[in-house]
Amino acid sequence: MPHHIFETELGWMGIAWRELAITRLCTPQGDPAAVKKRLERLGVPVDFAALPQSVAAVVELLRRYAAGEKIEFDEVFVDPGDIDAFRRDIYAAARKLRFGETTTYGELAATAGHPGMAQQTGQALGANPVPIIVPCHRILAAGGKIGGFSAPGGTLTKQMLLALEGVSLAPPAPAQASFAF
Repeated sequence: MPHHIFETELGWMGIAWRELAITRLCTPQGDPAAVKKRLERLGVPVDFAALPQSVAAVVELLRRYAAGEKIEFDEVFVDPGDIDAFRRDIYAAARKLRFGETTTYGELAATAGHPGMAQQTGQALGANPVPIIVPCHRILAAGGKIGGFSAPGGTLTKQMLLALEGVSLAPPAPAQASFAF
């Protein structure tokens, strides 16, 4: 499975593909060696190859996204491998979320046709092989809390991606200032 490591404004990312479908994506990290190690841990062999035009186009979309441009990845073909129908449903529902749009694990489960399966939805998203393209960072815990994130950097990476999309998880400002008497 060929892969490519590339720099973005958010850091170094890695992408792997099979034929014309993206199979793995590593979220931004501090240096290319860290991305290479992550790809190897994920079972992607060190196999550099010329970038096919379709993959080069995805790399360009990811660079533009990392620069803050409002990018949707609807047209990107992904191949998450041999996964069960539940995960396919969850990933498909997550891909319908637009730039800057969030939902909760429970709401996503219901949208995907699996109400009451919030915890399993979180587990499925934790195994997401193509984050950002399948935007698991847009899924929050109940009450709009950050929830988990299994990519390097954990919830800090999730907050960074959400902030890039204009999503703030800070509590709202008080509606009225208090009066000092």
